Amino acid sequence: MEFSAKQIAEFLKGTVIGNPEVLVTSLSKIEEGQPGTLSFLSNPKYTHYIYTTQASVVLVNKDFEPEKELQTTIIKVEDAYQSLALLLNMVEQSKPKKRGIDPLAFISPSATIGENVYIAPFVFIGENAVVGDNTQIYPHTFIGDNVKIGQNTKLYAGIKVYENCAIGNNCILHAGVVIGSDGFGFAPESDGSYKKIPQIGNVIVEDEVEIGANSTIDCATMGSSILHKGVKIDNLVHLAHNVEVGNNTAMAAQCGVSGSTKIGKNCVFAGQVGLSGHITIADGTIIGAQSGVASSVKKPNEIFLGSPIMPVARTRKVYAVTRSLPEMHATIIELQKEIKNLKETIKNL
Repeated sequence: MEFSAKQIAEFLKGTVIGNPEVLVTSLSKIEEGQPGTLSFLSNPKYTHYIYTTQASVVLVNKDFEPEKELQTTIIKVEDAYQSLALLLNMVEQSKPKKRGIDPLAFISPSATIGENVYIAPFVFIGENAVVGDNTQIYPHTFIGDNVKIGQNTKLYAGIKVYENCAIGNNCILHAGVVIGSDGFGFAPESDGSYKKIPQIGNVIVEDEVEIGANSTIDCATMGSSILHKGVKIDNLVHLAHNVEVGNNTAMAAQCGVSGSTKIGKNCVFAGQVGLSGHITIADGTIIGAQSGVASSVKKPNEIFLGSPIMPVARTRKVYAVTRSLPEMHATIIELQKEIKNLKETIKNL
């Protein structure tokens, strides 16, 4: 596809500074920009690249003011990153969509399959399962009995959805995701062994949820583990039994959430955050990377860091002190020596 800077600006409701007729056919990072590509600038640490980039068009925030002459055409928009997302979504929607049911797929006669679906070779769809219109299911995906999958949802290769689980409309599940595997439920026996506790619940994934590759969402012991509308889960995330995640919460890679924890709306967890079980996290909570959460967060819209977590300002003070511990230790040893010498002097008076 080929678009002019003017056409892009009209679509994004932006303002062109430079040549409105310059054409672009693809996208590039600003530091690797080539003629005929469109790039963007949203992070200030990349600002210096805008003066050297070869990209023909660069999206910038409306408050950007160049400090010297530019060789590229810029389009000023409200938010360059969000505008790029709109363009990428347009490109994605323009790609041809796969359709049809491959004869090498197995579909139970009792399953209900919507219109305009794509079901790839070696997909298994169990009894009484429902697949909505325009949904795409890629090879080696297992859809268990009584599973419900909504419309316009995409399940990439190798996904496993256990029986009785439900996935909403406009969801994306990446390769290797497991939905509804057993929660980690075992009762200790008197002889030191463990007796498995049957996990009879399910998982409910509401509309517009995206789950990254090789993430696992365990079924509830009873009832449902729930990912509410708009949740975004990165790769390699584990949510245990009966976990509930509120609307539009996002979790980066390698987060782990223990059983029966309830997470509020619009929370953000950076990579490798770990949460204990049976706690609640208030709406709008932000937790920094590699933090450990051992107790509930009750006040909304606060930022935490550390293990155990503390408010971020206090954690930074703690880290600053921690970096000085070797010097502080040396000072203490010197003070101890001085005190010992003073005691000896006083004793000999």
